[in-house]
Amino acid sequence: MALSVIIPVARGDDAWPDLLGDLLALGPQDEIIFVSTAAISDQVQSSPAFAALPCPCQFVVSAPGRAKQLNAGARRARHSSVWFLHCDSRVPASSIKALLIALNDAPESLHFFDLKFQNDGPSMVHINGVGVWIRSRMLRLPFGDQGLCTSLATFNALGGFDELTPYGEDHLFVWRAHQAGIRVRAVGARLYTSARKYRTFGWRQTTARHLHLTAKQALPEFVRLLRERIFI
Repeated sequence: MALSVIIPVARGDDAWPDLLGDLLALGPQDEIIFVSTAAISDQVQSSPAFAALPCPCQFVVSAPGRAKQLNAGARRARHSSVWFLHCDSRVPASSIKALLIALNDAPESLHFFDLKFQNDGPSMVHINGVGVWIRSRMLRLPFGDQGLCTSLATFNALGGFDELTPYGEDHLFVWRAHQAGIRVRAVGARLYTSARKYRTFGWRQTTARHLHLTAKQALPEFVRLLRERIFI
């Protein structure tokens, strides 16, 4: 099972070198696609980990916006499975192996990882970690920082990420999967992410904002799901 790993890079984002080191666990059949709003190929290729990568790497310049970058990367994907990673993700080699097993079992499903916050934010983020587990495991609503992965065919059938929404393109994509009857499955392995934003913007304010925006976006999608289930 070959992976196309798509990594959007925002302007000023400097978290990707650590992730690049984690991706040394990929195989020669895989590929990495960096999508940025300005050329970063020279910068990435000068990284010590780049020379050790076992697979080819593409560089795509896209219009600003995470959804546009993710879609641009998917359009350049050469393989049957697309894996979307945030720059500040950290991925153990064991988690990559677990993903390959999950894809082999259910290639057309939408797969996600359990999320663990790194120790670079306030201690209260452990509460957010519990919330993420409930939201993703019980409600089957993972977010993009949980390393969404599916087949390119499924991704295209769902129409990719919504480029018109001002936020939550990953959240909407998961709802589209539910509405289309695509199974949303936990890989059963961890992916780590930075908690710096909770330190920078405040734990209470950041958590409250995320809850408000998620609920605001989820309600009409839930209603749409009920309508489709009732009339199907």
